[in-house]
Amino acid sequence: MDAQTLKERIALIEDKRESLLKLLEQPNLGTLRIDVNQALEEIDDLLDEFKRTFPEGRE
Repeated sequence: MDAQTLKERIALIEDKRESLLKLLEQPNLGTLRIDVNQALEEIDDLLDEFKRTFPEGRE
């Protein structure tokens, strides 16, 4: 997989993260809130690792 494809996929994940944040604002999530929080944590970890692996300006 080339770097451009990887960047595009990461951008999609960032967009989906925003959707999860909006979902988290819903008052009627119940126990699903735990899963949404877990998904957000995992996405944040993935994005942090991506940024460490591909810092800006080093391509």
